[in-house]
Amino acid sequence: MNRRMAWAGVAALVMTAAVACTSEDDAAPPASTPSATSSTPTTSSAPPTTPAPTTPTPTTTSPTAAPHPVSLQAMMAKKYDGRNLRLGRVLARNSAYTRYYVTYSSGALTISGIMNVPRTPGRHPALVLNHGHIDPAIYTNGRGLMREQDYLARRGYVVLHTDYRGHAQSSDDPREGVDMRLGYTEDAINAVLALRTSPSVDPNRIGMLGRSMGGGVTYNALVAQPGLIKAAVVFAPVSSDAADNFNRWVRNDRPIGATVLRAYGEPARNPAFWRNVSAINFFDRVTEPVLIHHGESDSTCPIAWSRETLAALKAAGKTASMYTYPGEEHAFGPAWPTSMARTVAFLKQHGL
Repeated sequence: MNRRMAWAGVAALVMTAAVACTSEDDAAPPASTPSATSSTPTTSSAPPTTPAPTTPTPTTTSPTAAPHPVSLQAMMAKKYDGRNLRLGRVLARNSAYTRYYVTYSSGALTISGIMNVPRTPGRHPALVLNHGHIDPAIYTNGRGLMREQDYLARRGYVVLHTDYRGHAQSSDDPREGVDMRLGYTEDAINAVLALRTSPSVDPNRIGMLGRSMGGGVTYNALVAQPGLIKAAVVFAPVSSDAADNFNRWVRNDRPIGATVLRAYGEPARNPAFWRNVSAINFFDRVTEPVLIHHGESDSTCPIAWSRETLAALKAAGKTASMYTYPGEEHAFGPAWPTSMARTVAFLKQHGL
């Protein structure tokens, strides 16, 4: 059995609370830019009118107690050392940017990815892109968020799209455990640190963009390492409550659901564990502005999840906003150009 086939089996066991719809990042770009009257988004400058959830109570760990190894507290205490960013072969070149195969270190692992570097001289603002769930058995280097990779590089951003551990040419995770995708969060955090060492990047102007499952990875990074980046954008994200994601995708998926429940118990019976892997309970730690994009017809990640996340961020006194898109589904179609123009405007507003 080769390494990738072996990982396919492991991936089945680690498909937990941050998993989202398979291959949701493979959508083709829209055929044309929508007119001003088509699929007009609405912006939420205040918490939604639907009843807001009870404000989550931040969870703390006793100074003398070691946090559970699978917890956001463990991610908060972890020492990160993203390094060894290496530009490999040139994958493509155009008038705006050069696309490289890259690797960097995330703890003891080597993570592969792609990096788009604008051809203009000097240091540039940069973004780490966190893709949504794509089966590792079919995933290839740089797959996912292809439209965003090109769009952002053409507007002057260095773009590092990580493959995550166990994907493409990245190392497999030797833990082979049910880690609630926190390993992906570690890879995203180390990607930022690796980018800081690039001569093409302004180390003080790095942001993060995540989609679907990658939105959950982004939320985790924000609470685990506040101050790491300048701003974050998420598209059609999963819930910031791990139990929501488990109940939607994993609970009835045998044997995966049973494996998770054996390891951690039912959310109702072991609420401490599930609370401690849910970013929503730690939004008091967030220091960066957050922008959420979500289609109102998303049948994969319900828009109610993003409304709850927005309300919780605002209740914690954070700078957060949300655009909703009538008629748009999970992959984004006609409104995608509008959402990206708003993304760049948001990034520039916050120094990126």
